[in-house]
Amino acid sequence: MSIFRNIFSKSRTKQDGIFFDSIQEILGFAPKNLSYYTKAFTHRSTNRIDSEGKPINYERLEFLGDAMLSSVIAAHLFNEVPHGDEGYLTKMRSKIVSREHLNELGKDLNLIRFIESKVPIQHFGENIHGNIFESLIGAIYLDKGYTYCEKFIQKSVIIPYVDIPRLEGKVISYKSLVIEWCQKEKKPFHYDIFEDNAIDGQRLFGVKLSIDDKVIAKARATSKKKAEEKASQRAYFAFQEKMDKK
Repeated sequence: MSIFRNIFSKSRTKQDGIFFDSIQEILGFAPKNLSYYTKAFTHRSTNRIDSEGKPINYERLEFLGDAMLSSVIAAHLFNEVPHGDEGYLTKMRSKIVSREHLNELGKDLNLIRFIESKVPIQHFGENIHGNIFESLIGAIYLDKGYTYCEKFIQKSVIIPYVDIPRLEGKVISYKSLVIEWCQKEKKPFHYDIFEDNAIDGQRLFGVKLSIDDKVIAKARATSKKKAEEKASQRAYFAFQEKMDKK
């Protein structure tokens, strides 16, 4: 049973108090309107609607949280890296708010424990962790305003994770690196699916990357996108010395 199942009703329960204490511990300050936070962890599968017939789920909060996170990170980078041009700042922000990193943040806070859903947790993909992290930020903004939103992002993202020198050397997309290098060197390249099957009930895609009409790398993953990225990573290491000179 969800620890906040009854928060949308007028009655308050012991479970509401448990949820309040848990959220306060994560935020570092007391929430004012708990309903924003319950919505931040409500999956669309619950099919809940409010008194006006509007859906109650985290998706709109996720959109808002994404915008707030990008705004705070952009301001931080602008102030901390005065020499960075627009392209540099954009790339650095992308590394900080990458889907992979947001998923890690959501996992670190164990936000999945709050999810209210009719879908079993084990059926969710990795991105659920980042999605509800963003929806939590959206809830903070609506509940407490920009200052508290910025305070939370500073505490949970910037202070523990934003290391400028380390981020400068972090690769967020091997596929982008490979494509950029091939285009610069005028080398023809293409990704092809050579296998599409299921093993133990899990669908797998096999992708091969060819450069100069030669197969450079192959990879398998649960999606075409992931397989392409894995193949690109292998190709990068094969051509790393040449690519790093670009």
